[in-house]
Amino acid sequence: ADDAEPVPVPRSTLAGLLAIDQFVEMLPALAKSREIEQAARVRTDADLVSLMRKAMEPAYPLPRYLAAHEILVEVFGLDQMFGRPRRILVVTGDAIAEAMAGPAIRAWHIADVLSGEHDVRLVTINPRCRPPEAPFAVAYSGRRDLAGHADWADVVVLQGHVLEFLPELKKPGNNKIVVCDVYDPMHLELLEQAKDGTDEQRGKDLAGVTRVLNAQLRRGDFFLCASQRQRHFWLGHLAAIGRLTPELYDSDPSLRSLLAEVPFGLPGKPPQRTAAAIKGAISGIEPTDKVVLWAGGVYNWFDPLTLVHAINRLHGTRPDLRLLFLGMKHPNPEVPDMGIADRTRDLAKHLELEGRHVFFNEHWVPYTERQNWLLDADCGVTTHFEHVETTFAFRTRVLDYLWAGLPIVTTDGDCFADLVRHERLGVVVPAEDPDALAQALDRTLYDEEFSAACRSRISVVRERFTWEVTLAPLVEFCRSPHPAADRLPAAGPLVRNEPLGAAGVLRRDLSLIREYLDNGGPVELVRRVAGRLRRVSGQHLRGGGANRG
Repeated sequence: ADDAEPVPVPRSTLAGLLAIDQFVEMLPALAKSREIEQAARVRTDADLVSLMRKAMEPAYPLPRYLAAHEILVEVFGLDQMFGRPRRILVVTGDAIAEAMAGPAIRAWHIADVLSGEHDVRLVTINPRCRPPEAPFAVAYSGRRDLAGHADWADVVVLQGHVLEFLPELKKPGNNKIVVCDVYDPMHLELLEQAKDGTDEQRGKDLAGVTRVLNAQLRRGDFFLCASQRQRHFWLGHLAAIGRLTPELYDSDPSLRSLLAEVPFGLPGKPPQRTAAAIKGAISGIEPTDKVVLWAGGVYNWFDPLTLVHAINRLHGTRPDLRLLFLGMKHPNPEVPDMGIADRTRDLAKHLELEGRHVFFNEHWVPYTERQNWLLDADCGVTTHFEHVETTFAFRTRVLDYLWAGLPIVTTDGDCFADLVRHERLGVVVPAEDPDALAQALDRTLYDEEFSAACRSRISVVRERFTWEVTLAPLVEFCRSPHPAADRLPAAGPLVRNEPLGAAGVLRRDLSLIREYLDNGGPVELVRRVAGRLRRVSGQHLRGGGANRG
């Protein structure tokens, strides 16, 4: 009976229970408002972890408290929310295997460097995926499965045509953080690559590649380019498509938080020879011969013909001179054989140099074995034409020359020619000048004092191009990824124009009438009025159609 008697309880004692009861009643409404708030977020939970000393550290060492803490963390997945590393997806369209070309090599090292701090997946949409052992996940994905990888990621780093395989990322409301690697100006390459096609097909192909690049430049939150020249080029492209908005400029007038220079890199560890690859290993090349190495593919935007002519001029006085083209067949079967490769072989045969002074390695060298070929050479060479592709190109093969300490002979016109000239790493020659090229090769190969001085300077310069150094802007961005300022959910003018009002509109229109009459008389006025009426009626029709739909 006593248990049924009312017991006075202080209001403060019941406050917590009543608050919980009210909180439960409010949960459905809170869920809706939370969904709205979460959709508008510009920072992820992972971004907040760095602001907390130890987000998941228990506050008290009491056994019961620790047990409750463990249960709450497990049931609500709090360790996944606040304790997991950031997830980064790197996607390439190139083949990932022992033999890799530039885009795949770059994607591989991006994944490798980022995996030191984050959970990284490297995915290729190329079926040729037989990767070497790696400290990160590597996989092939077809178009159907690629969206699942993107859903998993906090940040997507992509290159080439990959964005076209992820249409969800291009939708206006998508808030996934996207990094676009535009180190390869594909449309400029295509101007040279497709020269053998019809004018109509070249125009269609160029328009298609330009659309792909425009889509990336409109969507990306952060962009990577390879040089200062490229940065100027892409800033112009971004401005042309209307991407350089007041919101972006006011958030960072330098725009380096949007577009950063991230050159191709080279390994931090010096190359170590594991086997002979050229001298004494290729029939016709002796251990004492002087070897000029063309380390890469032979593409239409290069000029190997002038190089062969230079060898022809030089071999009479330098019988131990040898030129080796390292990669005649691209590892990606989707990259077509180009006419310049056949013309180079034909010229070497015609001049009776093939197999005597000019050699062709028909297969692509495995990436992990390339150091043996580089270390068997005496200088590295790259020759190209004077055109717009050269101006903005970044010849990745030159990084291998730096890595191996090879003096460099290069045609003028690109950013590496500027580097070689300024740092005195070799010789820069005019385009399509076989005599100047022959003299440069002769000096680089046979002037031992000059060659040794080049190698000494290269050993200093190459430290600026290790992957850890070149990828620093991307590493910094991924530590605190964020949407570009113009892609924030609430992006728009903070201060708007004062409304004109009826009197203001009338004054504006009268001023325009006077201007039209002064400039063109009644005919100009009628033309302008008719144009405005067409625009207004068109807007009303579009609005009515939308309302009816």
